Amino acid sequence: MRFMILVKATAETEAGVLPSHELLEAMGKFNDEMIKAGVMLAGDGLHPSSRGARVRFNGSRRQVIDGPFAETKELLAGFWLIQARSLDEAIEWVKRAPMDGGTELEIRQIFEMEDFAEVLTDDLRNQEERQRAELISRH
Repeated sequence: MRFMILVKATAETEAGVLPSHELLEAMGKFNDEMIKAGVMLAGDGLHPSSRGARVRFNGSRRQVIDGPFAETKELLAGFWLIQARSLDEAIEWVKRAPMDGGTELEIRQIFEMEDFAEVLTDDLRNQEERQRAELISRH
């Protein structure tokens, strides 16, 4: 199972305050542990919402909303993409993350193609496999 670990933004991350050297060092060690265990697939931090935009869809209309965004509790500061045997295993990894006070992490399971078995056609399955192969070959 794949899980996305969402690192929620804080007032500091939204203000563009970079993590300390010590936190970066601890994060590097934690990432190394997950990589060596075969758990970590990807992970990165995100710039503050002031450097981003949102696109709101309403029928055929598209409205672009420039950051920053007001509700910090709804914003993300980073993510990990991990592979674990269960939600419980994902939780155990997240509990070891070197986060400081006030940080909140959210764990969400990622849909796999077999989750769509009821509506998945051979054409859609082939398209998904082709797209994944192309993404891998480009990176």
